[in-house]
Amino acid sequence: MATPKSRPRDGYPGRALALILVVTVGLVALMFGTGNTKPRLGIDLAGGTSITLTAKSKDPKAITKANMDIAVGIMERRVNGMGVSEAEVQTQGSDTIIVNIPKGGDKQNAADQVGTTAQLFFRPVLAVAPSGFTPPAPPTGTPSAGASGTPSAAPSGSATPTAGASGSASHAPTPSASASATKQGRSVGEALAAEGSTPSPAATGVSGTPSAPATGSAAPSAQATQPSAADVSAAMTQGTVPPELATAFANLDCTKPEQRSTQTGAVDKAVVACSQKPVKGGYYEKLALGPVAVKGSDVSKAQPSLDTQTGAGWQVQLQFNGTGTDAFTKVTGQLASQTPPNNQFAIVLDNQVVSHPQVNGPIPGGNAVITGQFSQPEAQDLSNVLSYGALPLEFSKGDVTTVSPALGSDQLKAGLIAGAIGMLLVVAYSLVYYRGLGLVSIAGLLVSAALTYSIMSLLGGGIGFALNLPAVCGAIVAIGITADSFIVYFERIRDEVRDGAPLRPAVQRAWPRARRTILVSDFVSFLCAAVLYVVSVGKVQGFAFTLGLTTALDVVVIFLFTKPMITLLARRKFFSDGHPWSGLDPKRLGARPPLRSTRRRNPSSAAVKEA
Repeated sequence: MATPKSRPRDGYPGRALALILVVTVGLVALMFGTGNTKPRLGIDLAGGTSITLTAKSKDPKAITKANMDIAVGIMERRVNGMGVSEAEVQTQGSDTIIVNIPKGGDKQNAADQVGTTAQLFFRPVLAVAPSGFTPPAPPTGTPSAGASGTPSAAPSGSATPTAGASGSASHAPTPSASASATKQGRSVGEALAAEGSTPSPAATGVSGTPSAPATGSAAPSAQATQPSAADVSAAMTQGTVPPELATAFANLDCTKPEQRSTQTGAVDKAVVACSQKPVKGGYYEKLALGPVAVKGSDVSKAQPSLDTQTGAGWQVQLQFNGTGTDAFTKVTGQLASQTPPNNQFAIVLDNQVVSHPQVNGPIPGGNAVITGQFSQPEAQDLSNVLSYGALPLEFSKGDVTTVSPALGSDQLKAGLIAGAIGMLLVVAYSLVYYRGLGLVSIAGLLVSAALTYSIMSLLGGGIGFALNLPAVCGAIVAIGITADSFIVYFERIRDEVRDGAPLRPAVQRAWPRARRTILVSDFVSFLCAAVLYVVSVGKVQGFAFTLGLTTALDVVVIFLFTKPMITLLARRKFFSDGHPWSGLDPKRLGARPPLRSTRRRNPSSAAVKEA
């Protein structure tokens, strides 16, 4: 019967080396396979602007992860609406938002607008007109002065109510909805109807003759001249513009993004505003709005839901608090008795009209349902808008850093040069002081560098981790941490050799003591990095993250590479015999030869010597 082969005293170092080789090759292959061959660079290395915003609220419970995520979504839409491409908006910690705008973006405008707290208001509509709408050239001859084809609604509540609030302020006809009440409040069939189904009242500035676009053309003059966009806007204005807003309303051009985003006004005064998105005709609308009737802070809850009763699709359910309930019931009752467009209710976010549905009756109970031809994303976006406007969150602008691309490139080069110098000094010290053992430390540094580089490249493409200048500093510090682990183990081995132990037993005896020291040292470094990451914000977190990552990798390298490699080298004659260039020469280390004697020692003399 064959005797089972006993396990070697120094284990199976080849298995550990094979494992770390497979892991390293796998990460590098994954890096090239996904196309993330380079770490993602931060603003301070690639150039651009970084803005740090901190949330604050009178109610600390309002600063939650859900609310912060909603704020991030709104800020992303703001930045992207400014024409900035590849901008990043992300949370850091529980109350901080970092906005990174790459080179080429409108940095000044973004810095001014992105941190402004979203303002949500419900305002009555006083007048509506197209902005930037130019009809086609009129045909020869004298057409009729009327405007046909304009979809007009019934003049009173006797009309069939239509679904409301398209979520994009479009004036497309919407399907009819039932007028039955629900537990969430009266349906839009009785309350909020499509804002696009407004009749054509007497248009201001056209000799009292009602007019509206039919096929995109207004009544031409006798000379059949092409009317300007301003003339068309004035002719197609529905409602009455207050005298104090006449000039601002006439000059407002909603086709220009800077005018759409800069309209402001007091909550107790009438204002002018633009629609957030163009209507189906491809043009924007400009509106004259009355004082704020209901504030967004009075909305206690808004959520999307699927209308399974009527099959009308997605809808948004609103719930008001006590103050909002009274105000909403009162104003909807007042609006219901008005003629279009004065029976419309504008939902205004950041001075832009998200929607302006028509009100056909008062809505009591503090609940309302905005229905329409919503898709699920549109309903979710509108509910987010309403919910975010109800939050008492404000953002204070902290650090604003702008780095030119040239300066970012210079900083990157400086960081790489510093890292190369640090690596060369460690390599030179290892070769001069440890000789043959120095090759092990150099190989370990290369393995650690390969793991660190591949992981950072993958994290950049996976979770958006950006390598900034403090992170580069953390990687440079990690060179010293890794080298320190090698030095601890090498010196423990040398101590054993000085005591006269052969190399292979010295390697095994030195490992437990060196292992404890390395683990304690790396644990302290990792703990410091973790605490620094939690309590810091912004770029400092990059340093903490890199330091913690490289410290964890140091443990992997020392256990799976350095220890197995030293074990294998101890079996080689070059090292086991203590060659002068091995770094383990007993003579150079001052080793004491073991005491050997054939004479039996006298126990009494030994006891006296011990005493």
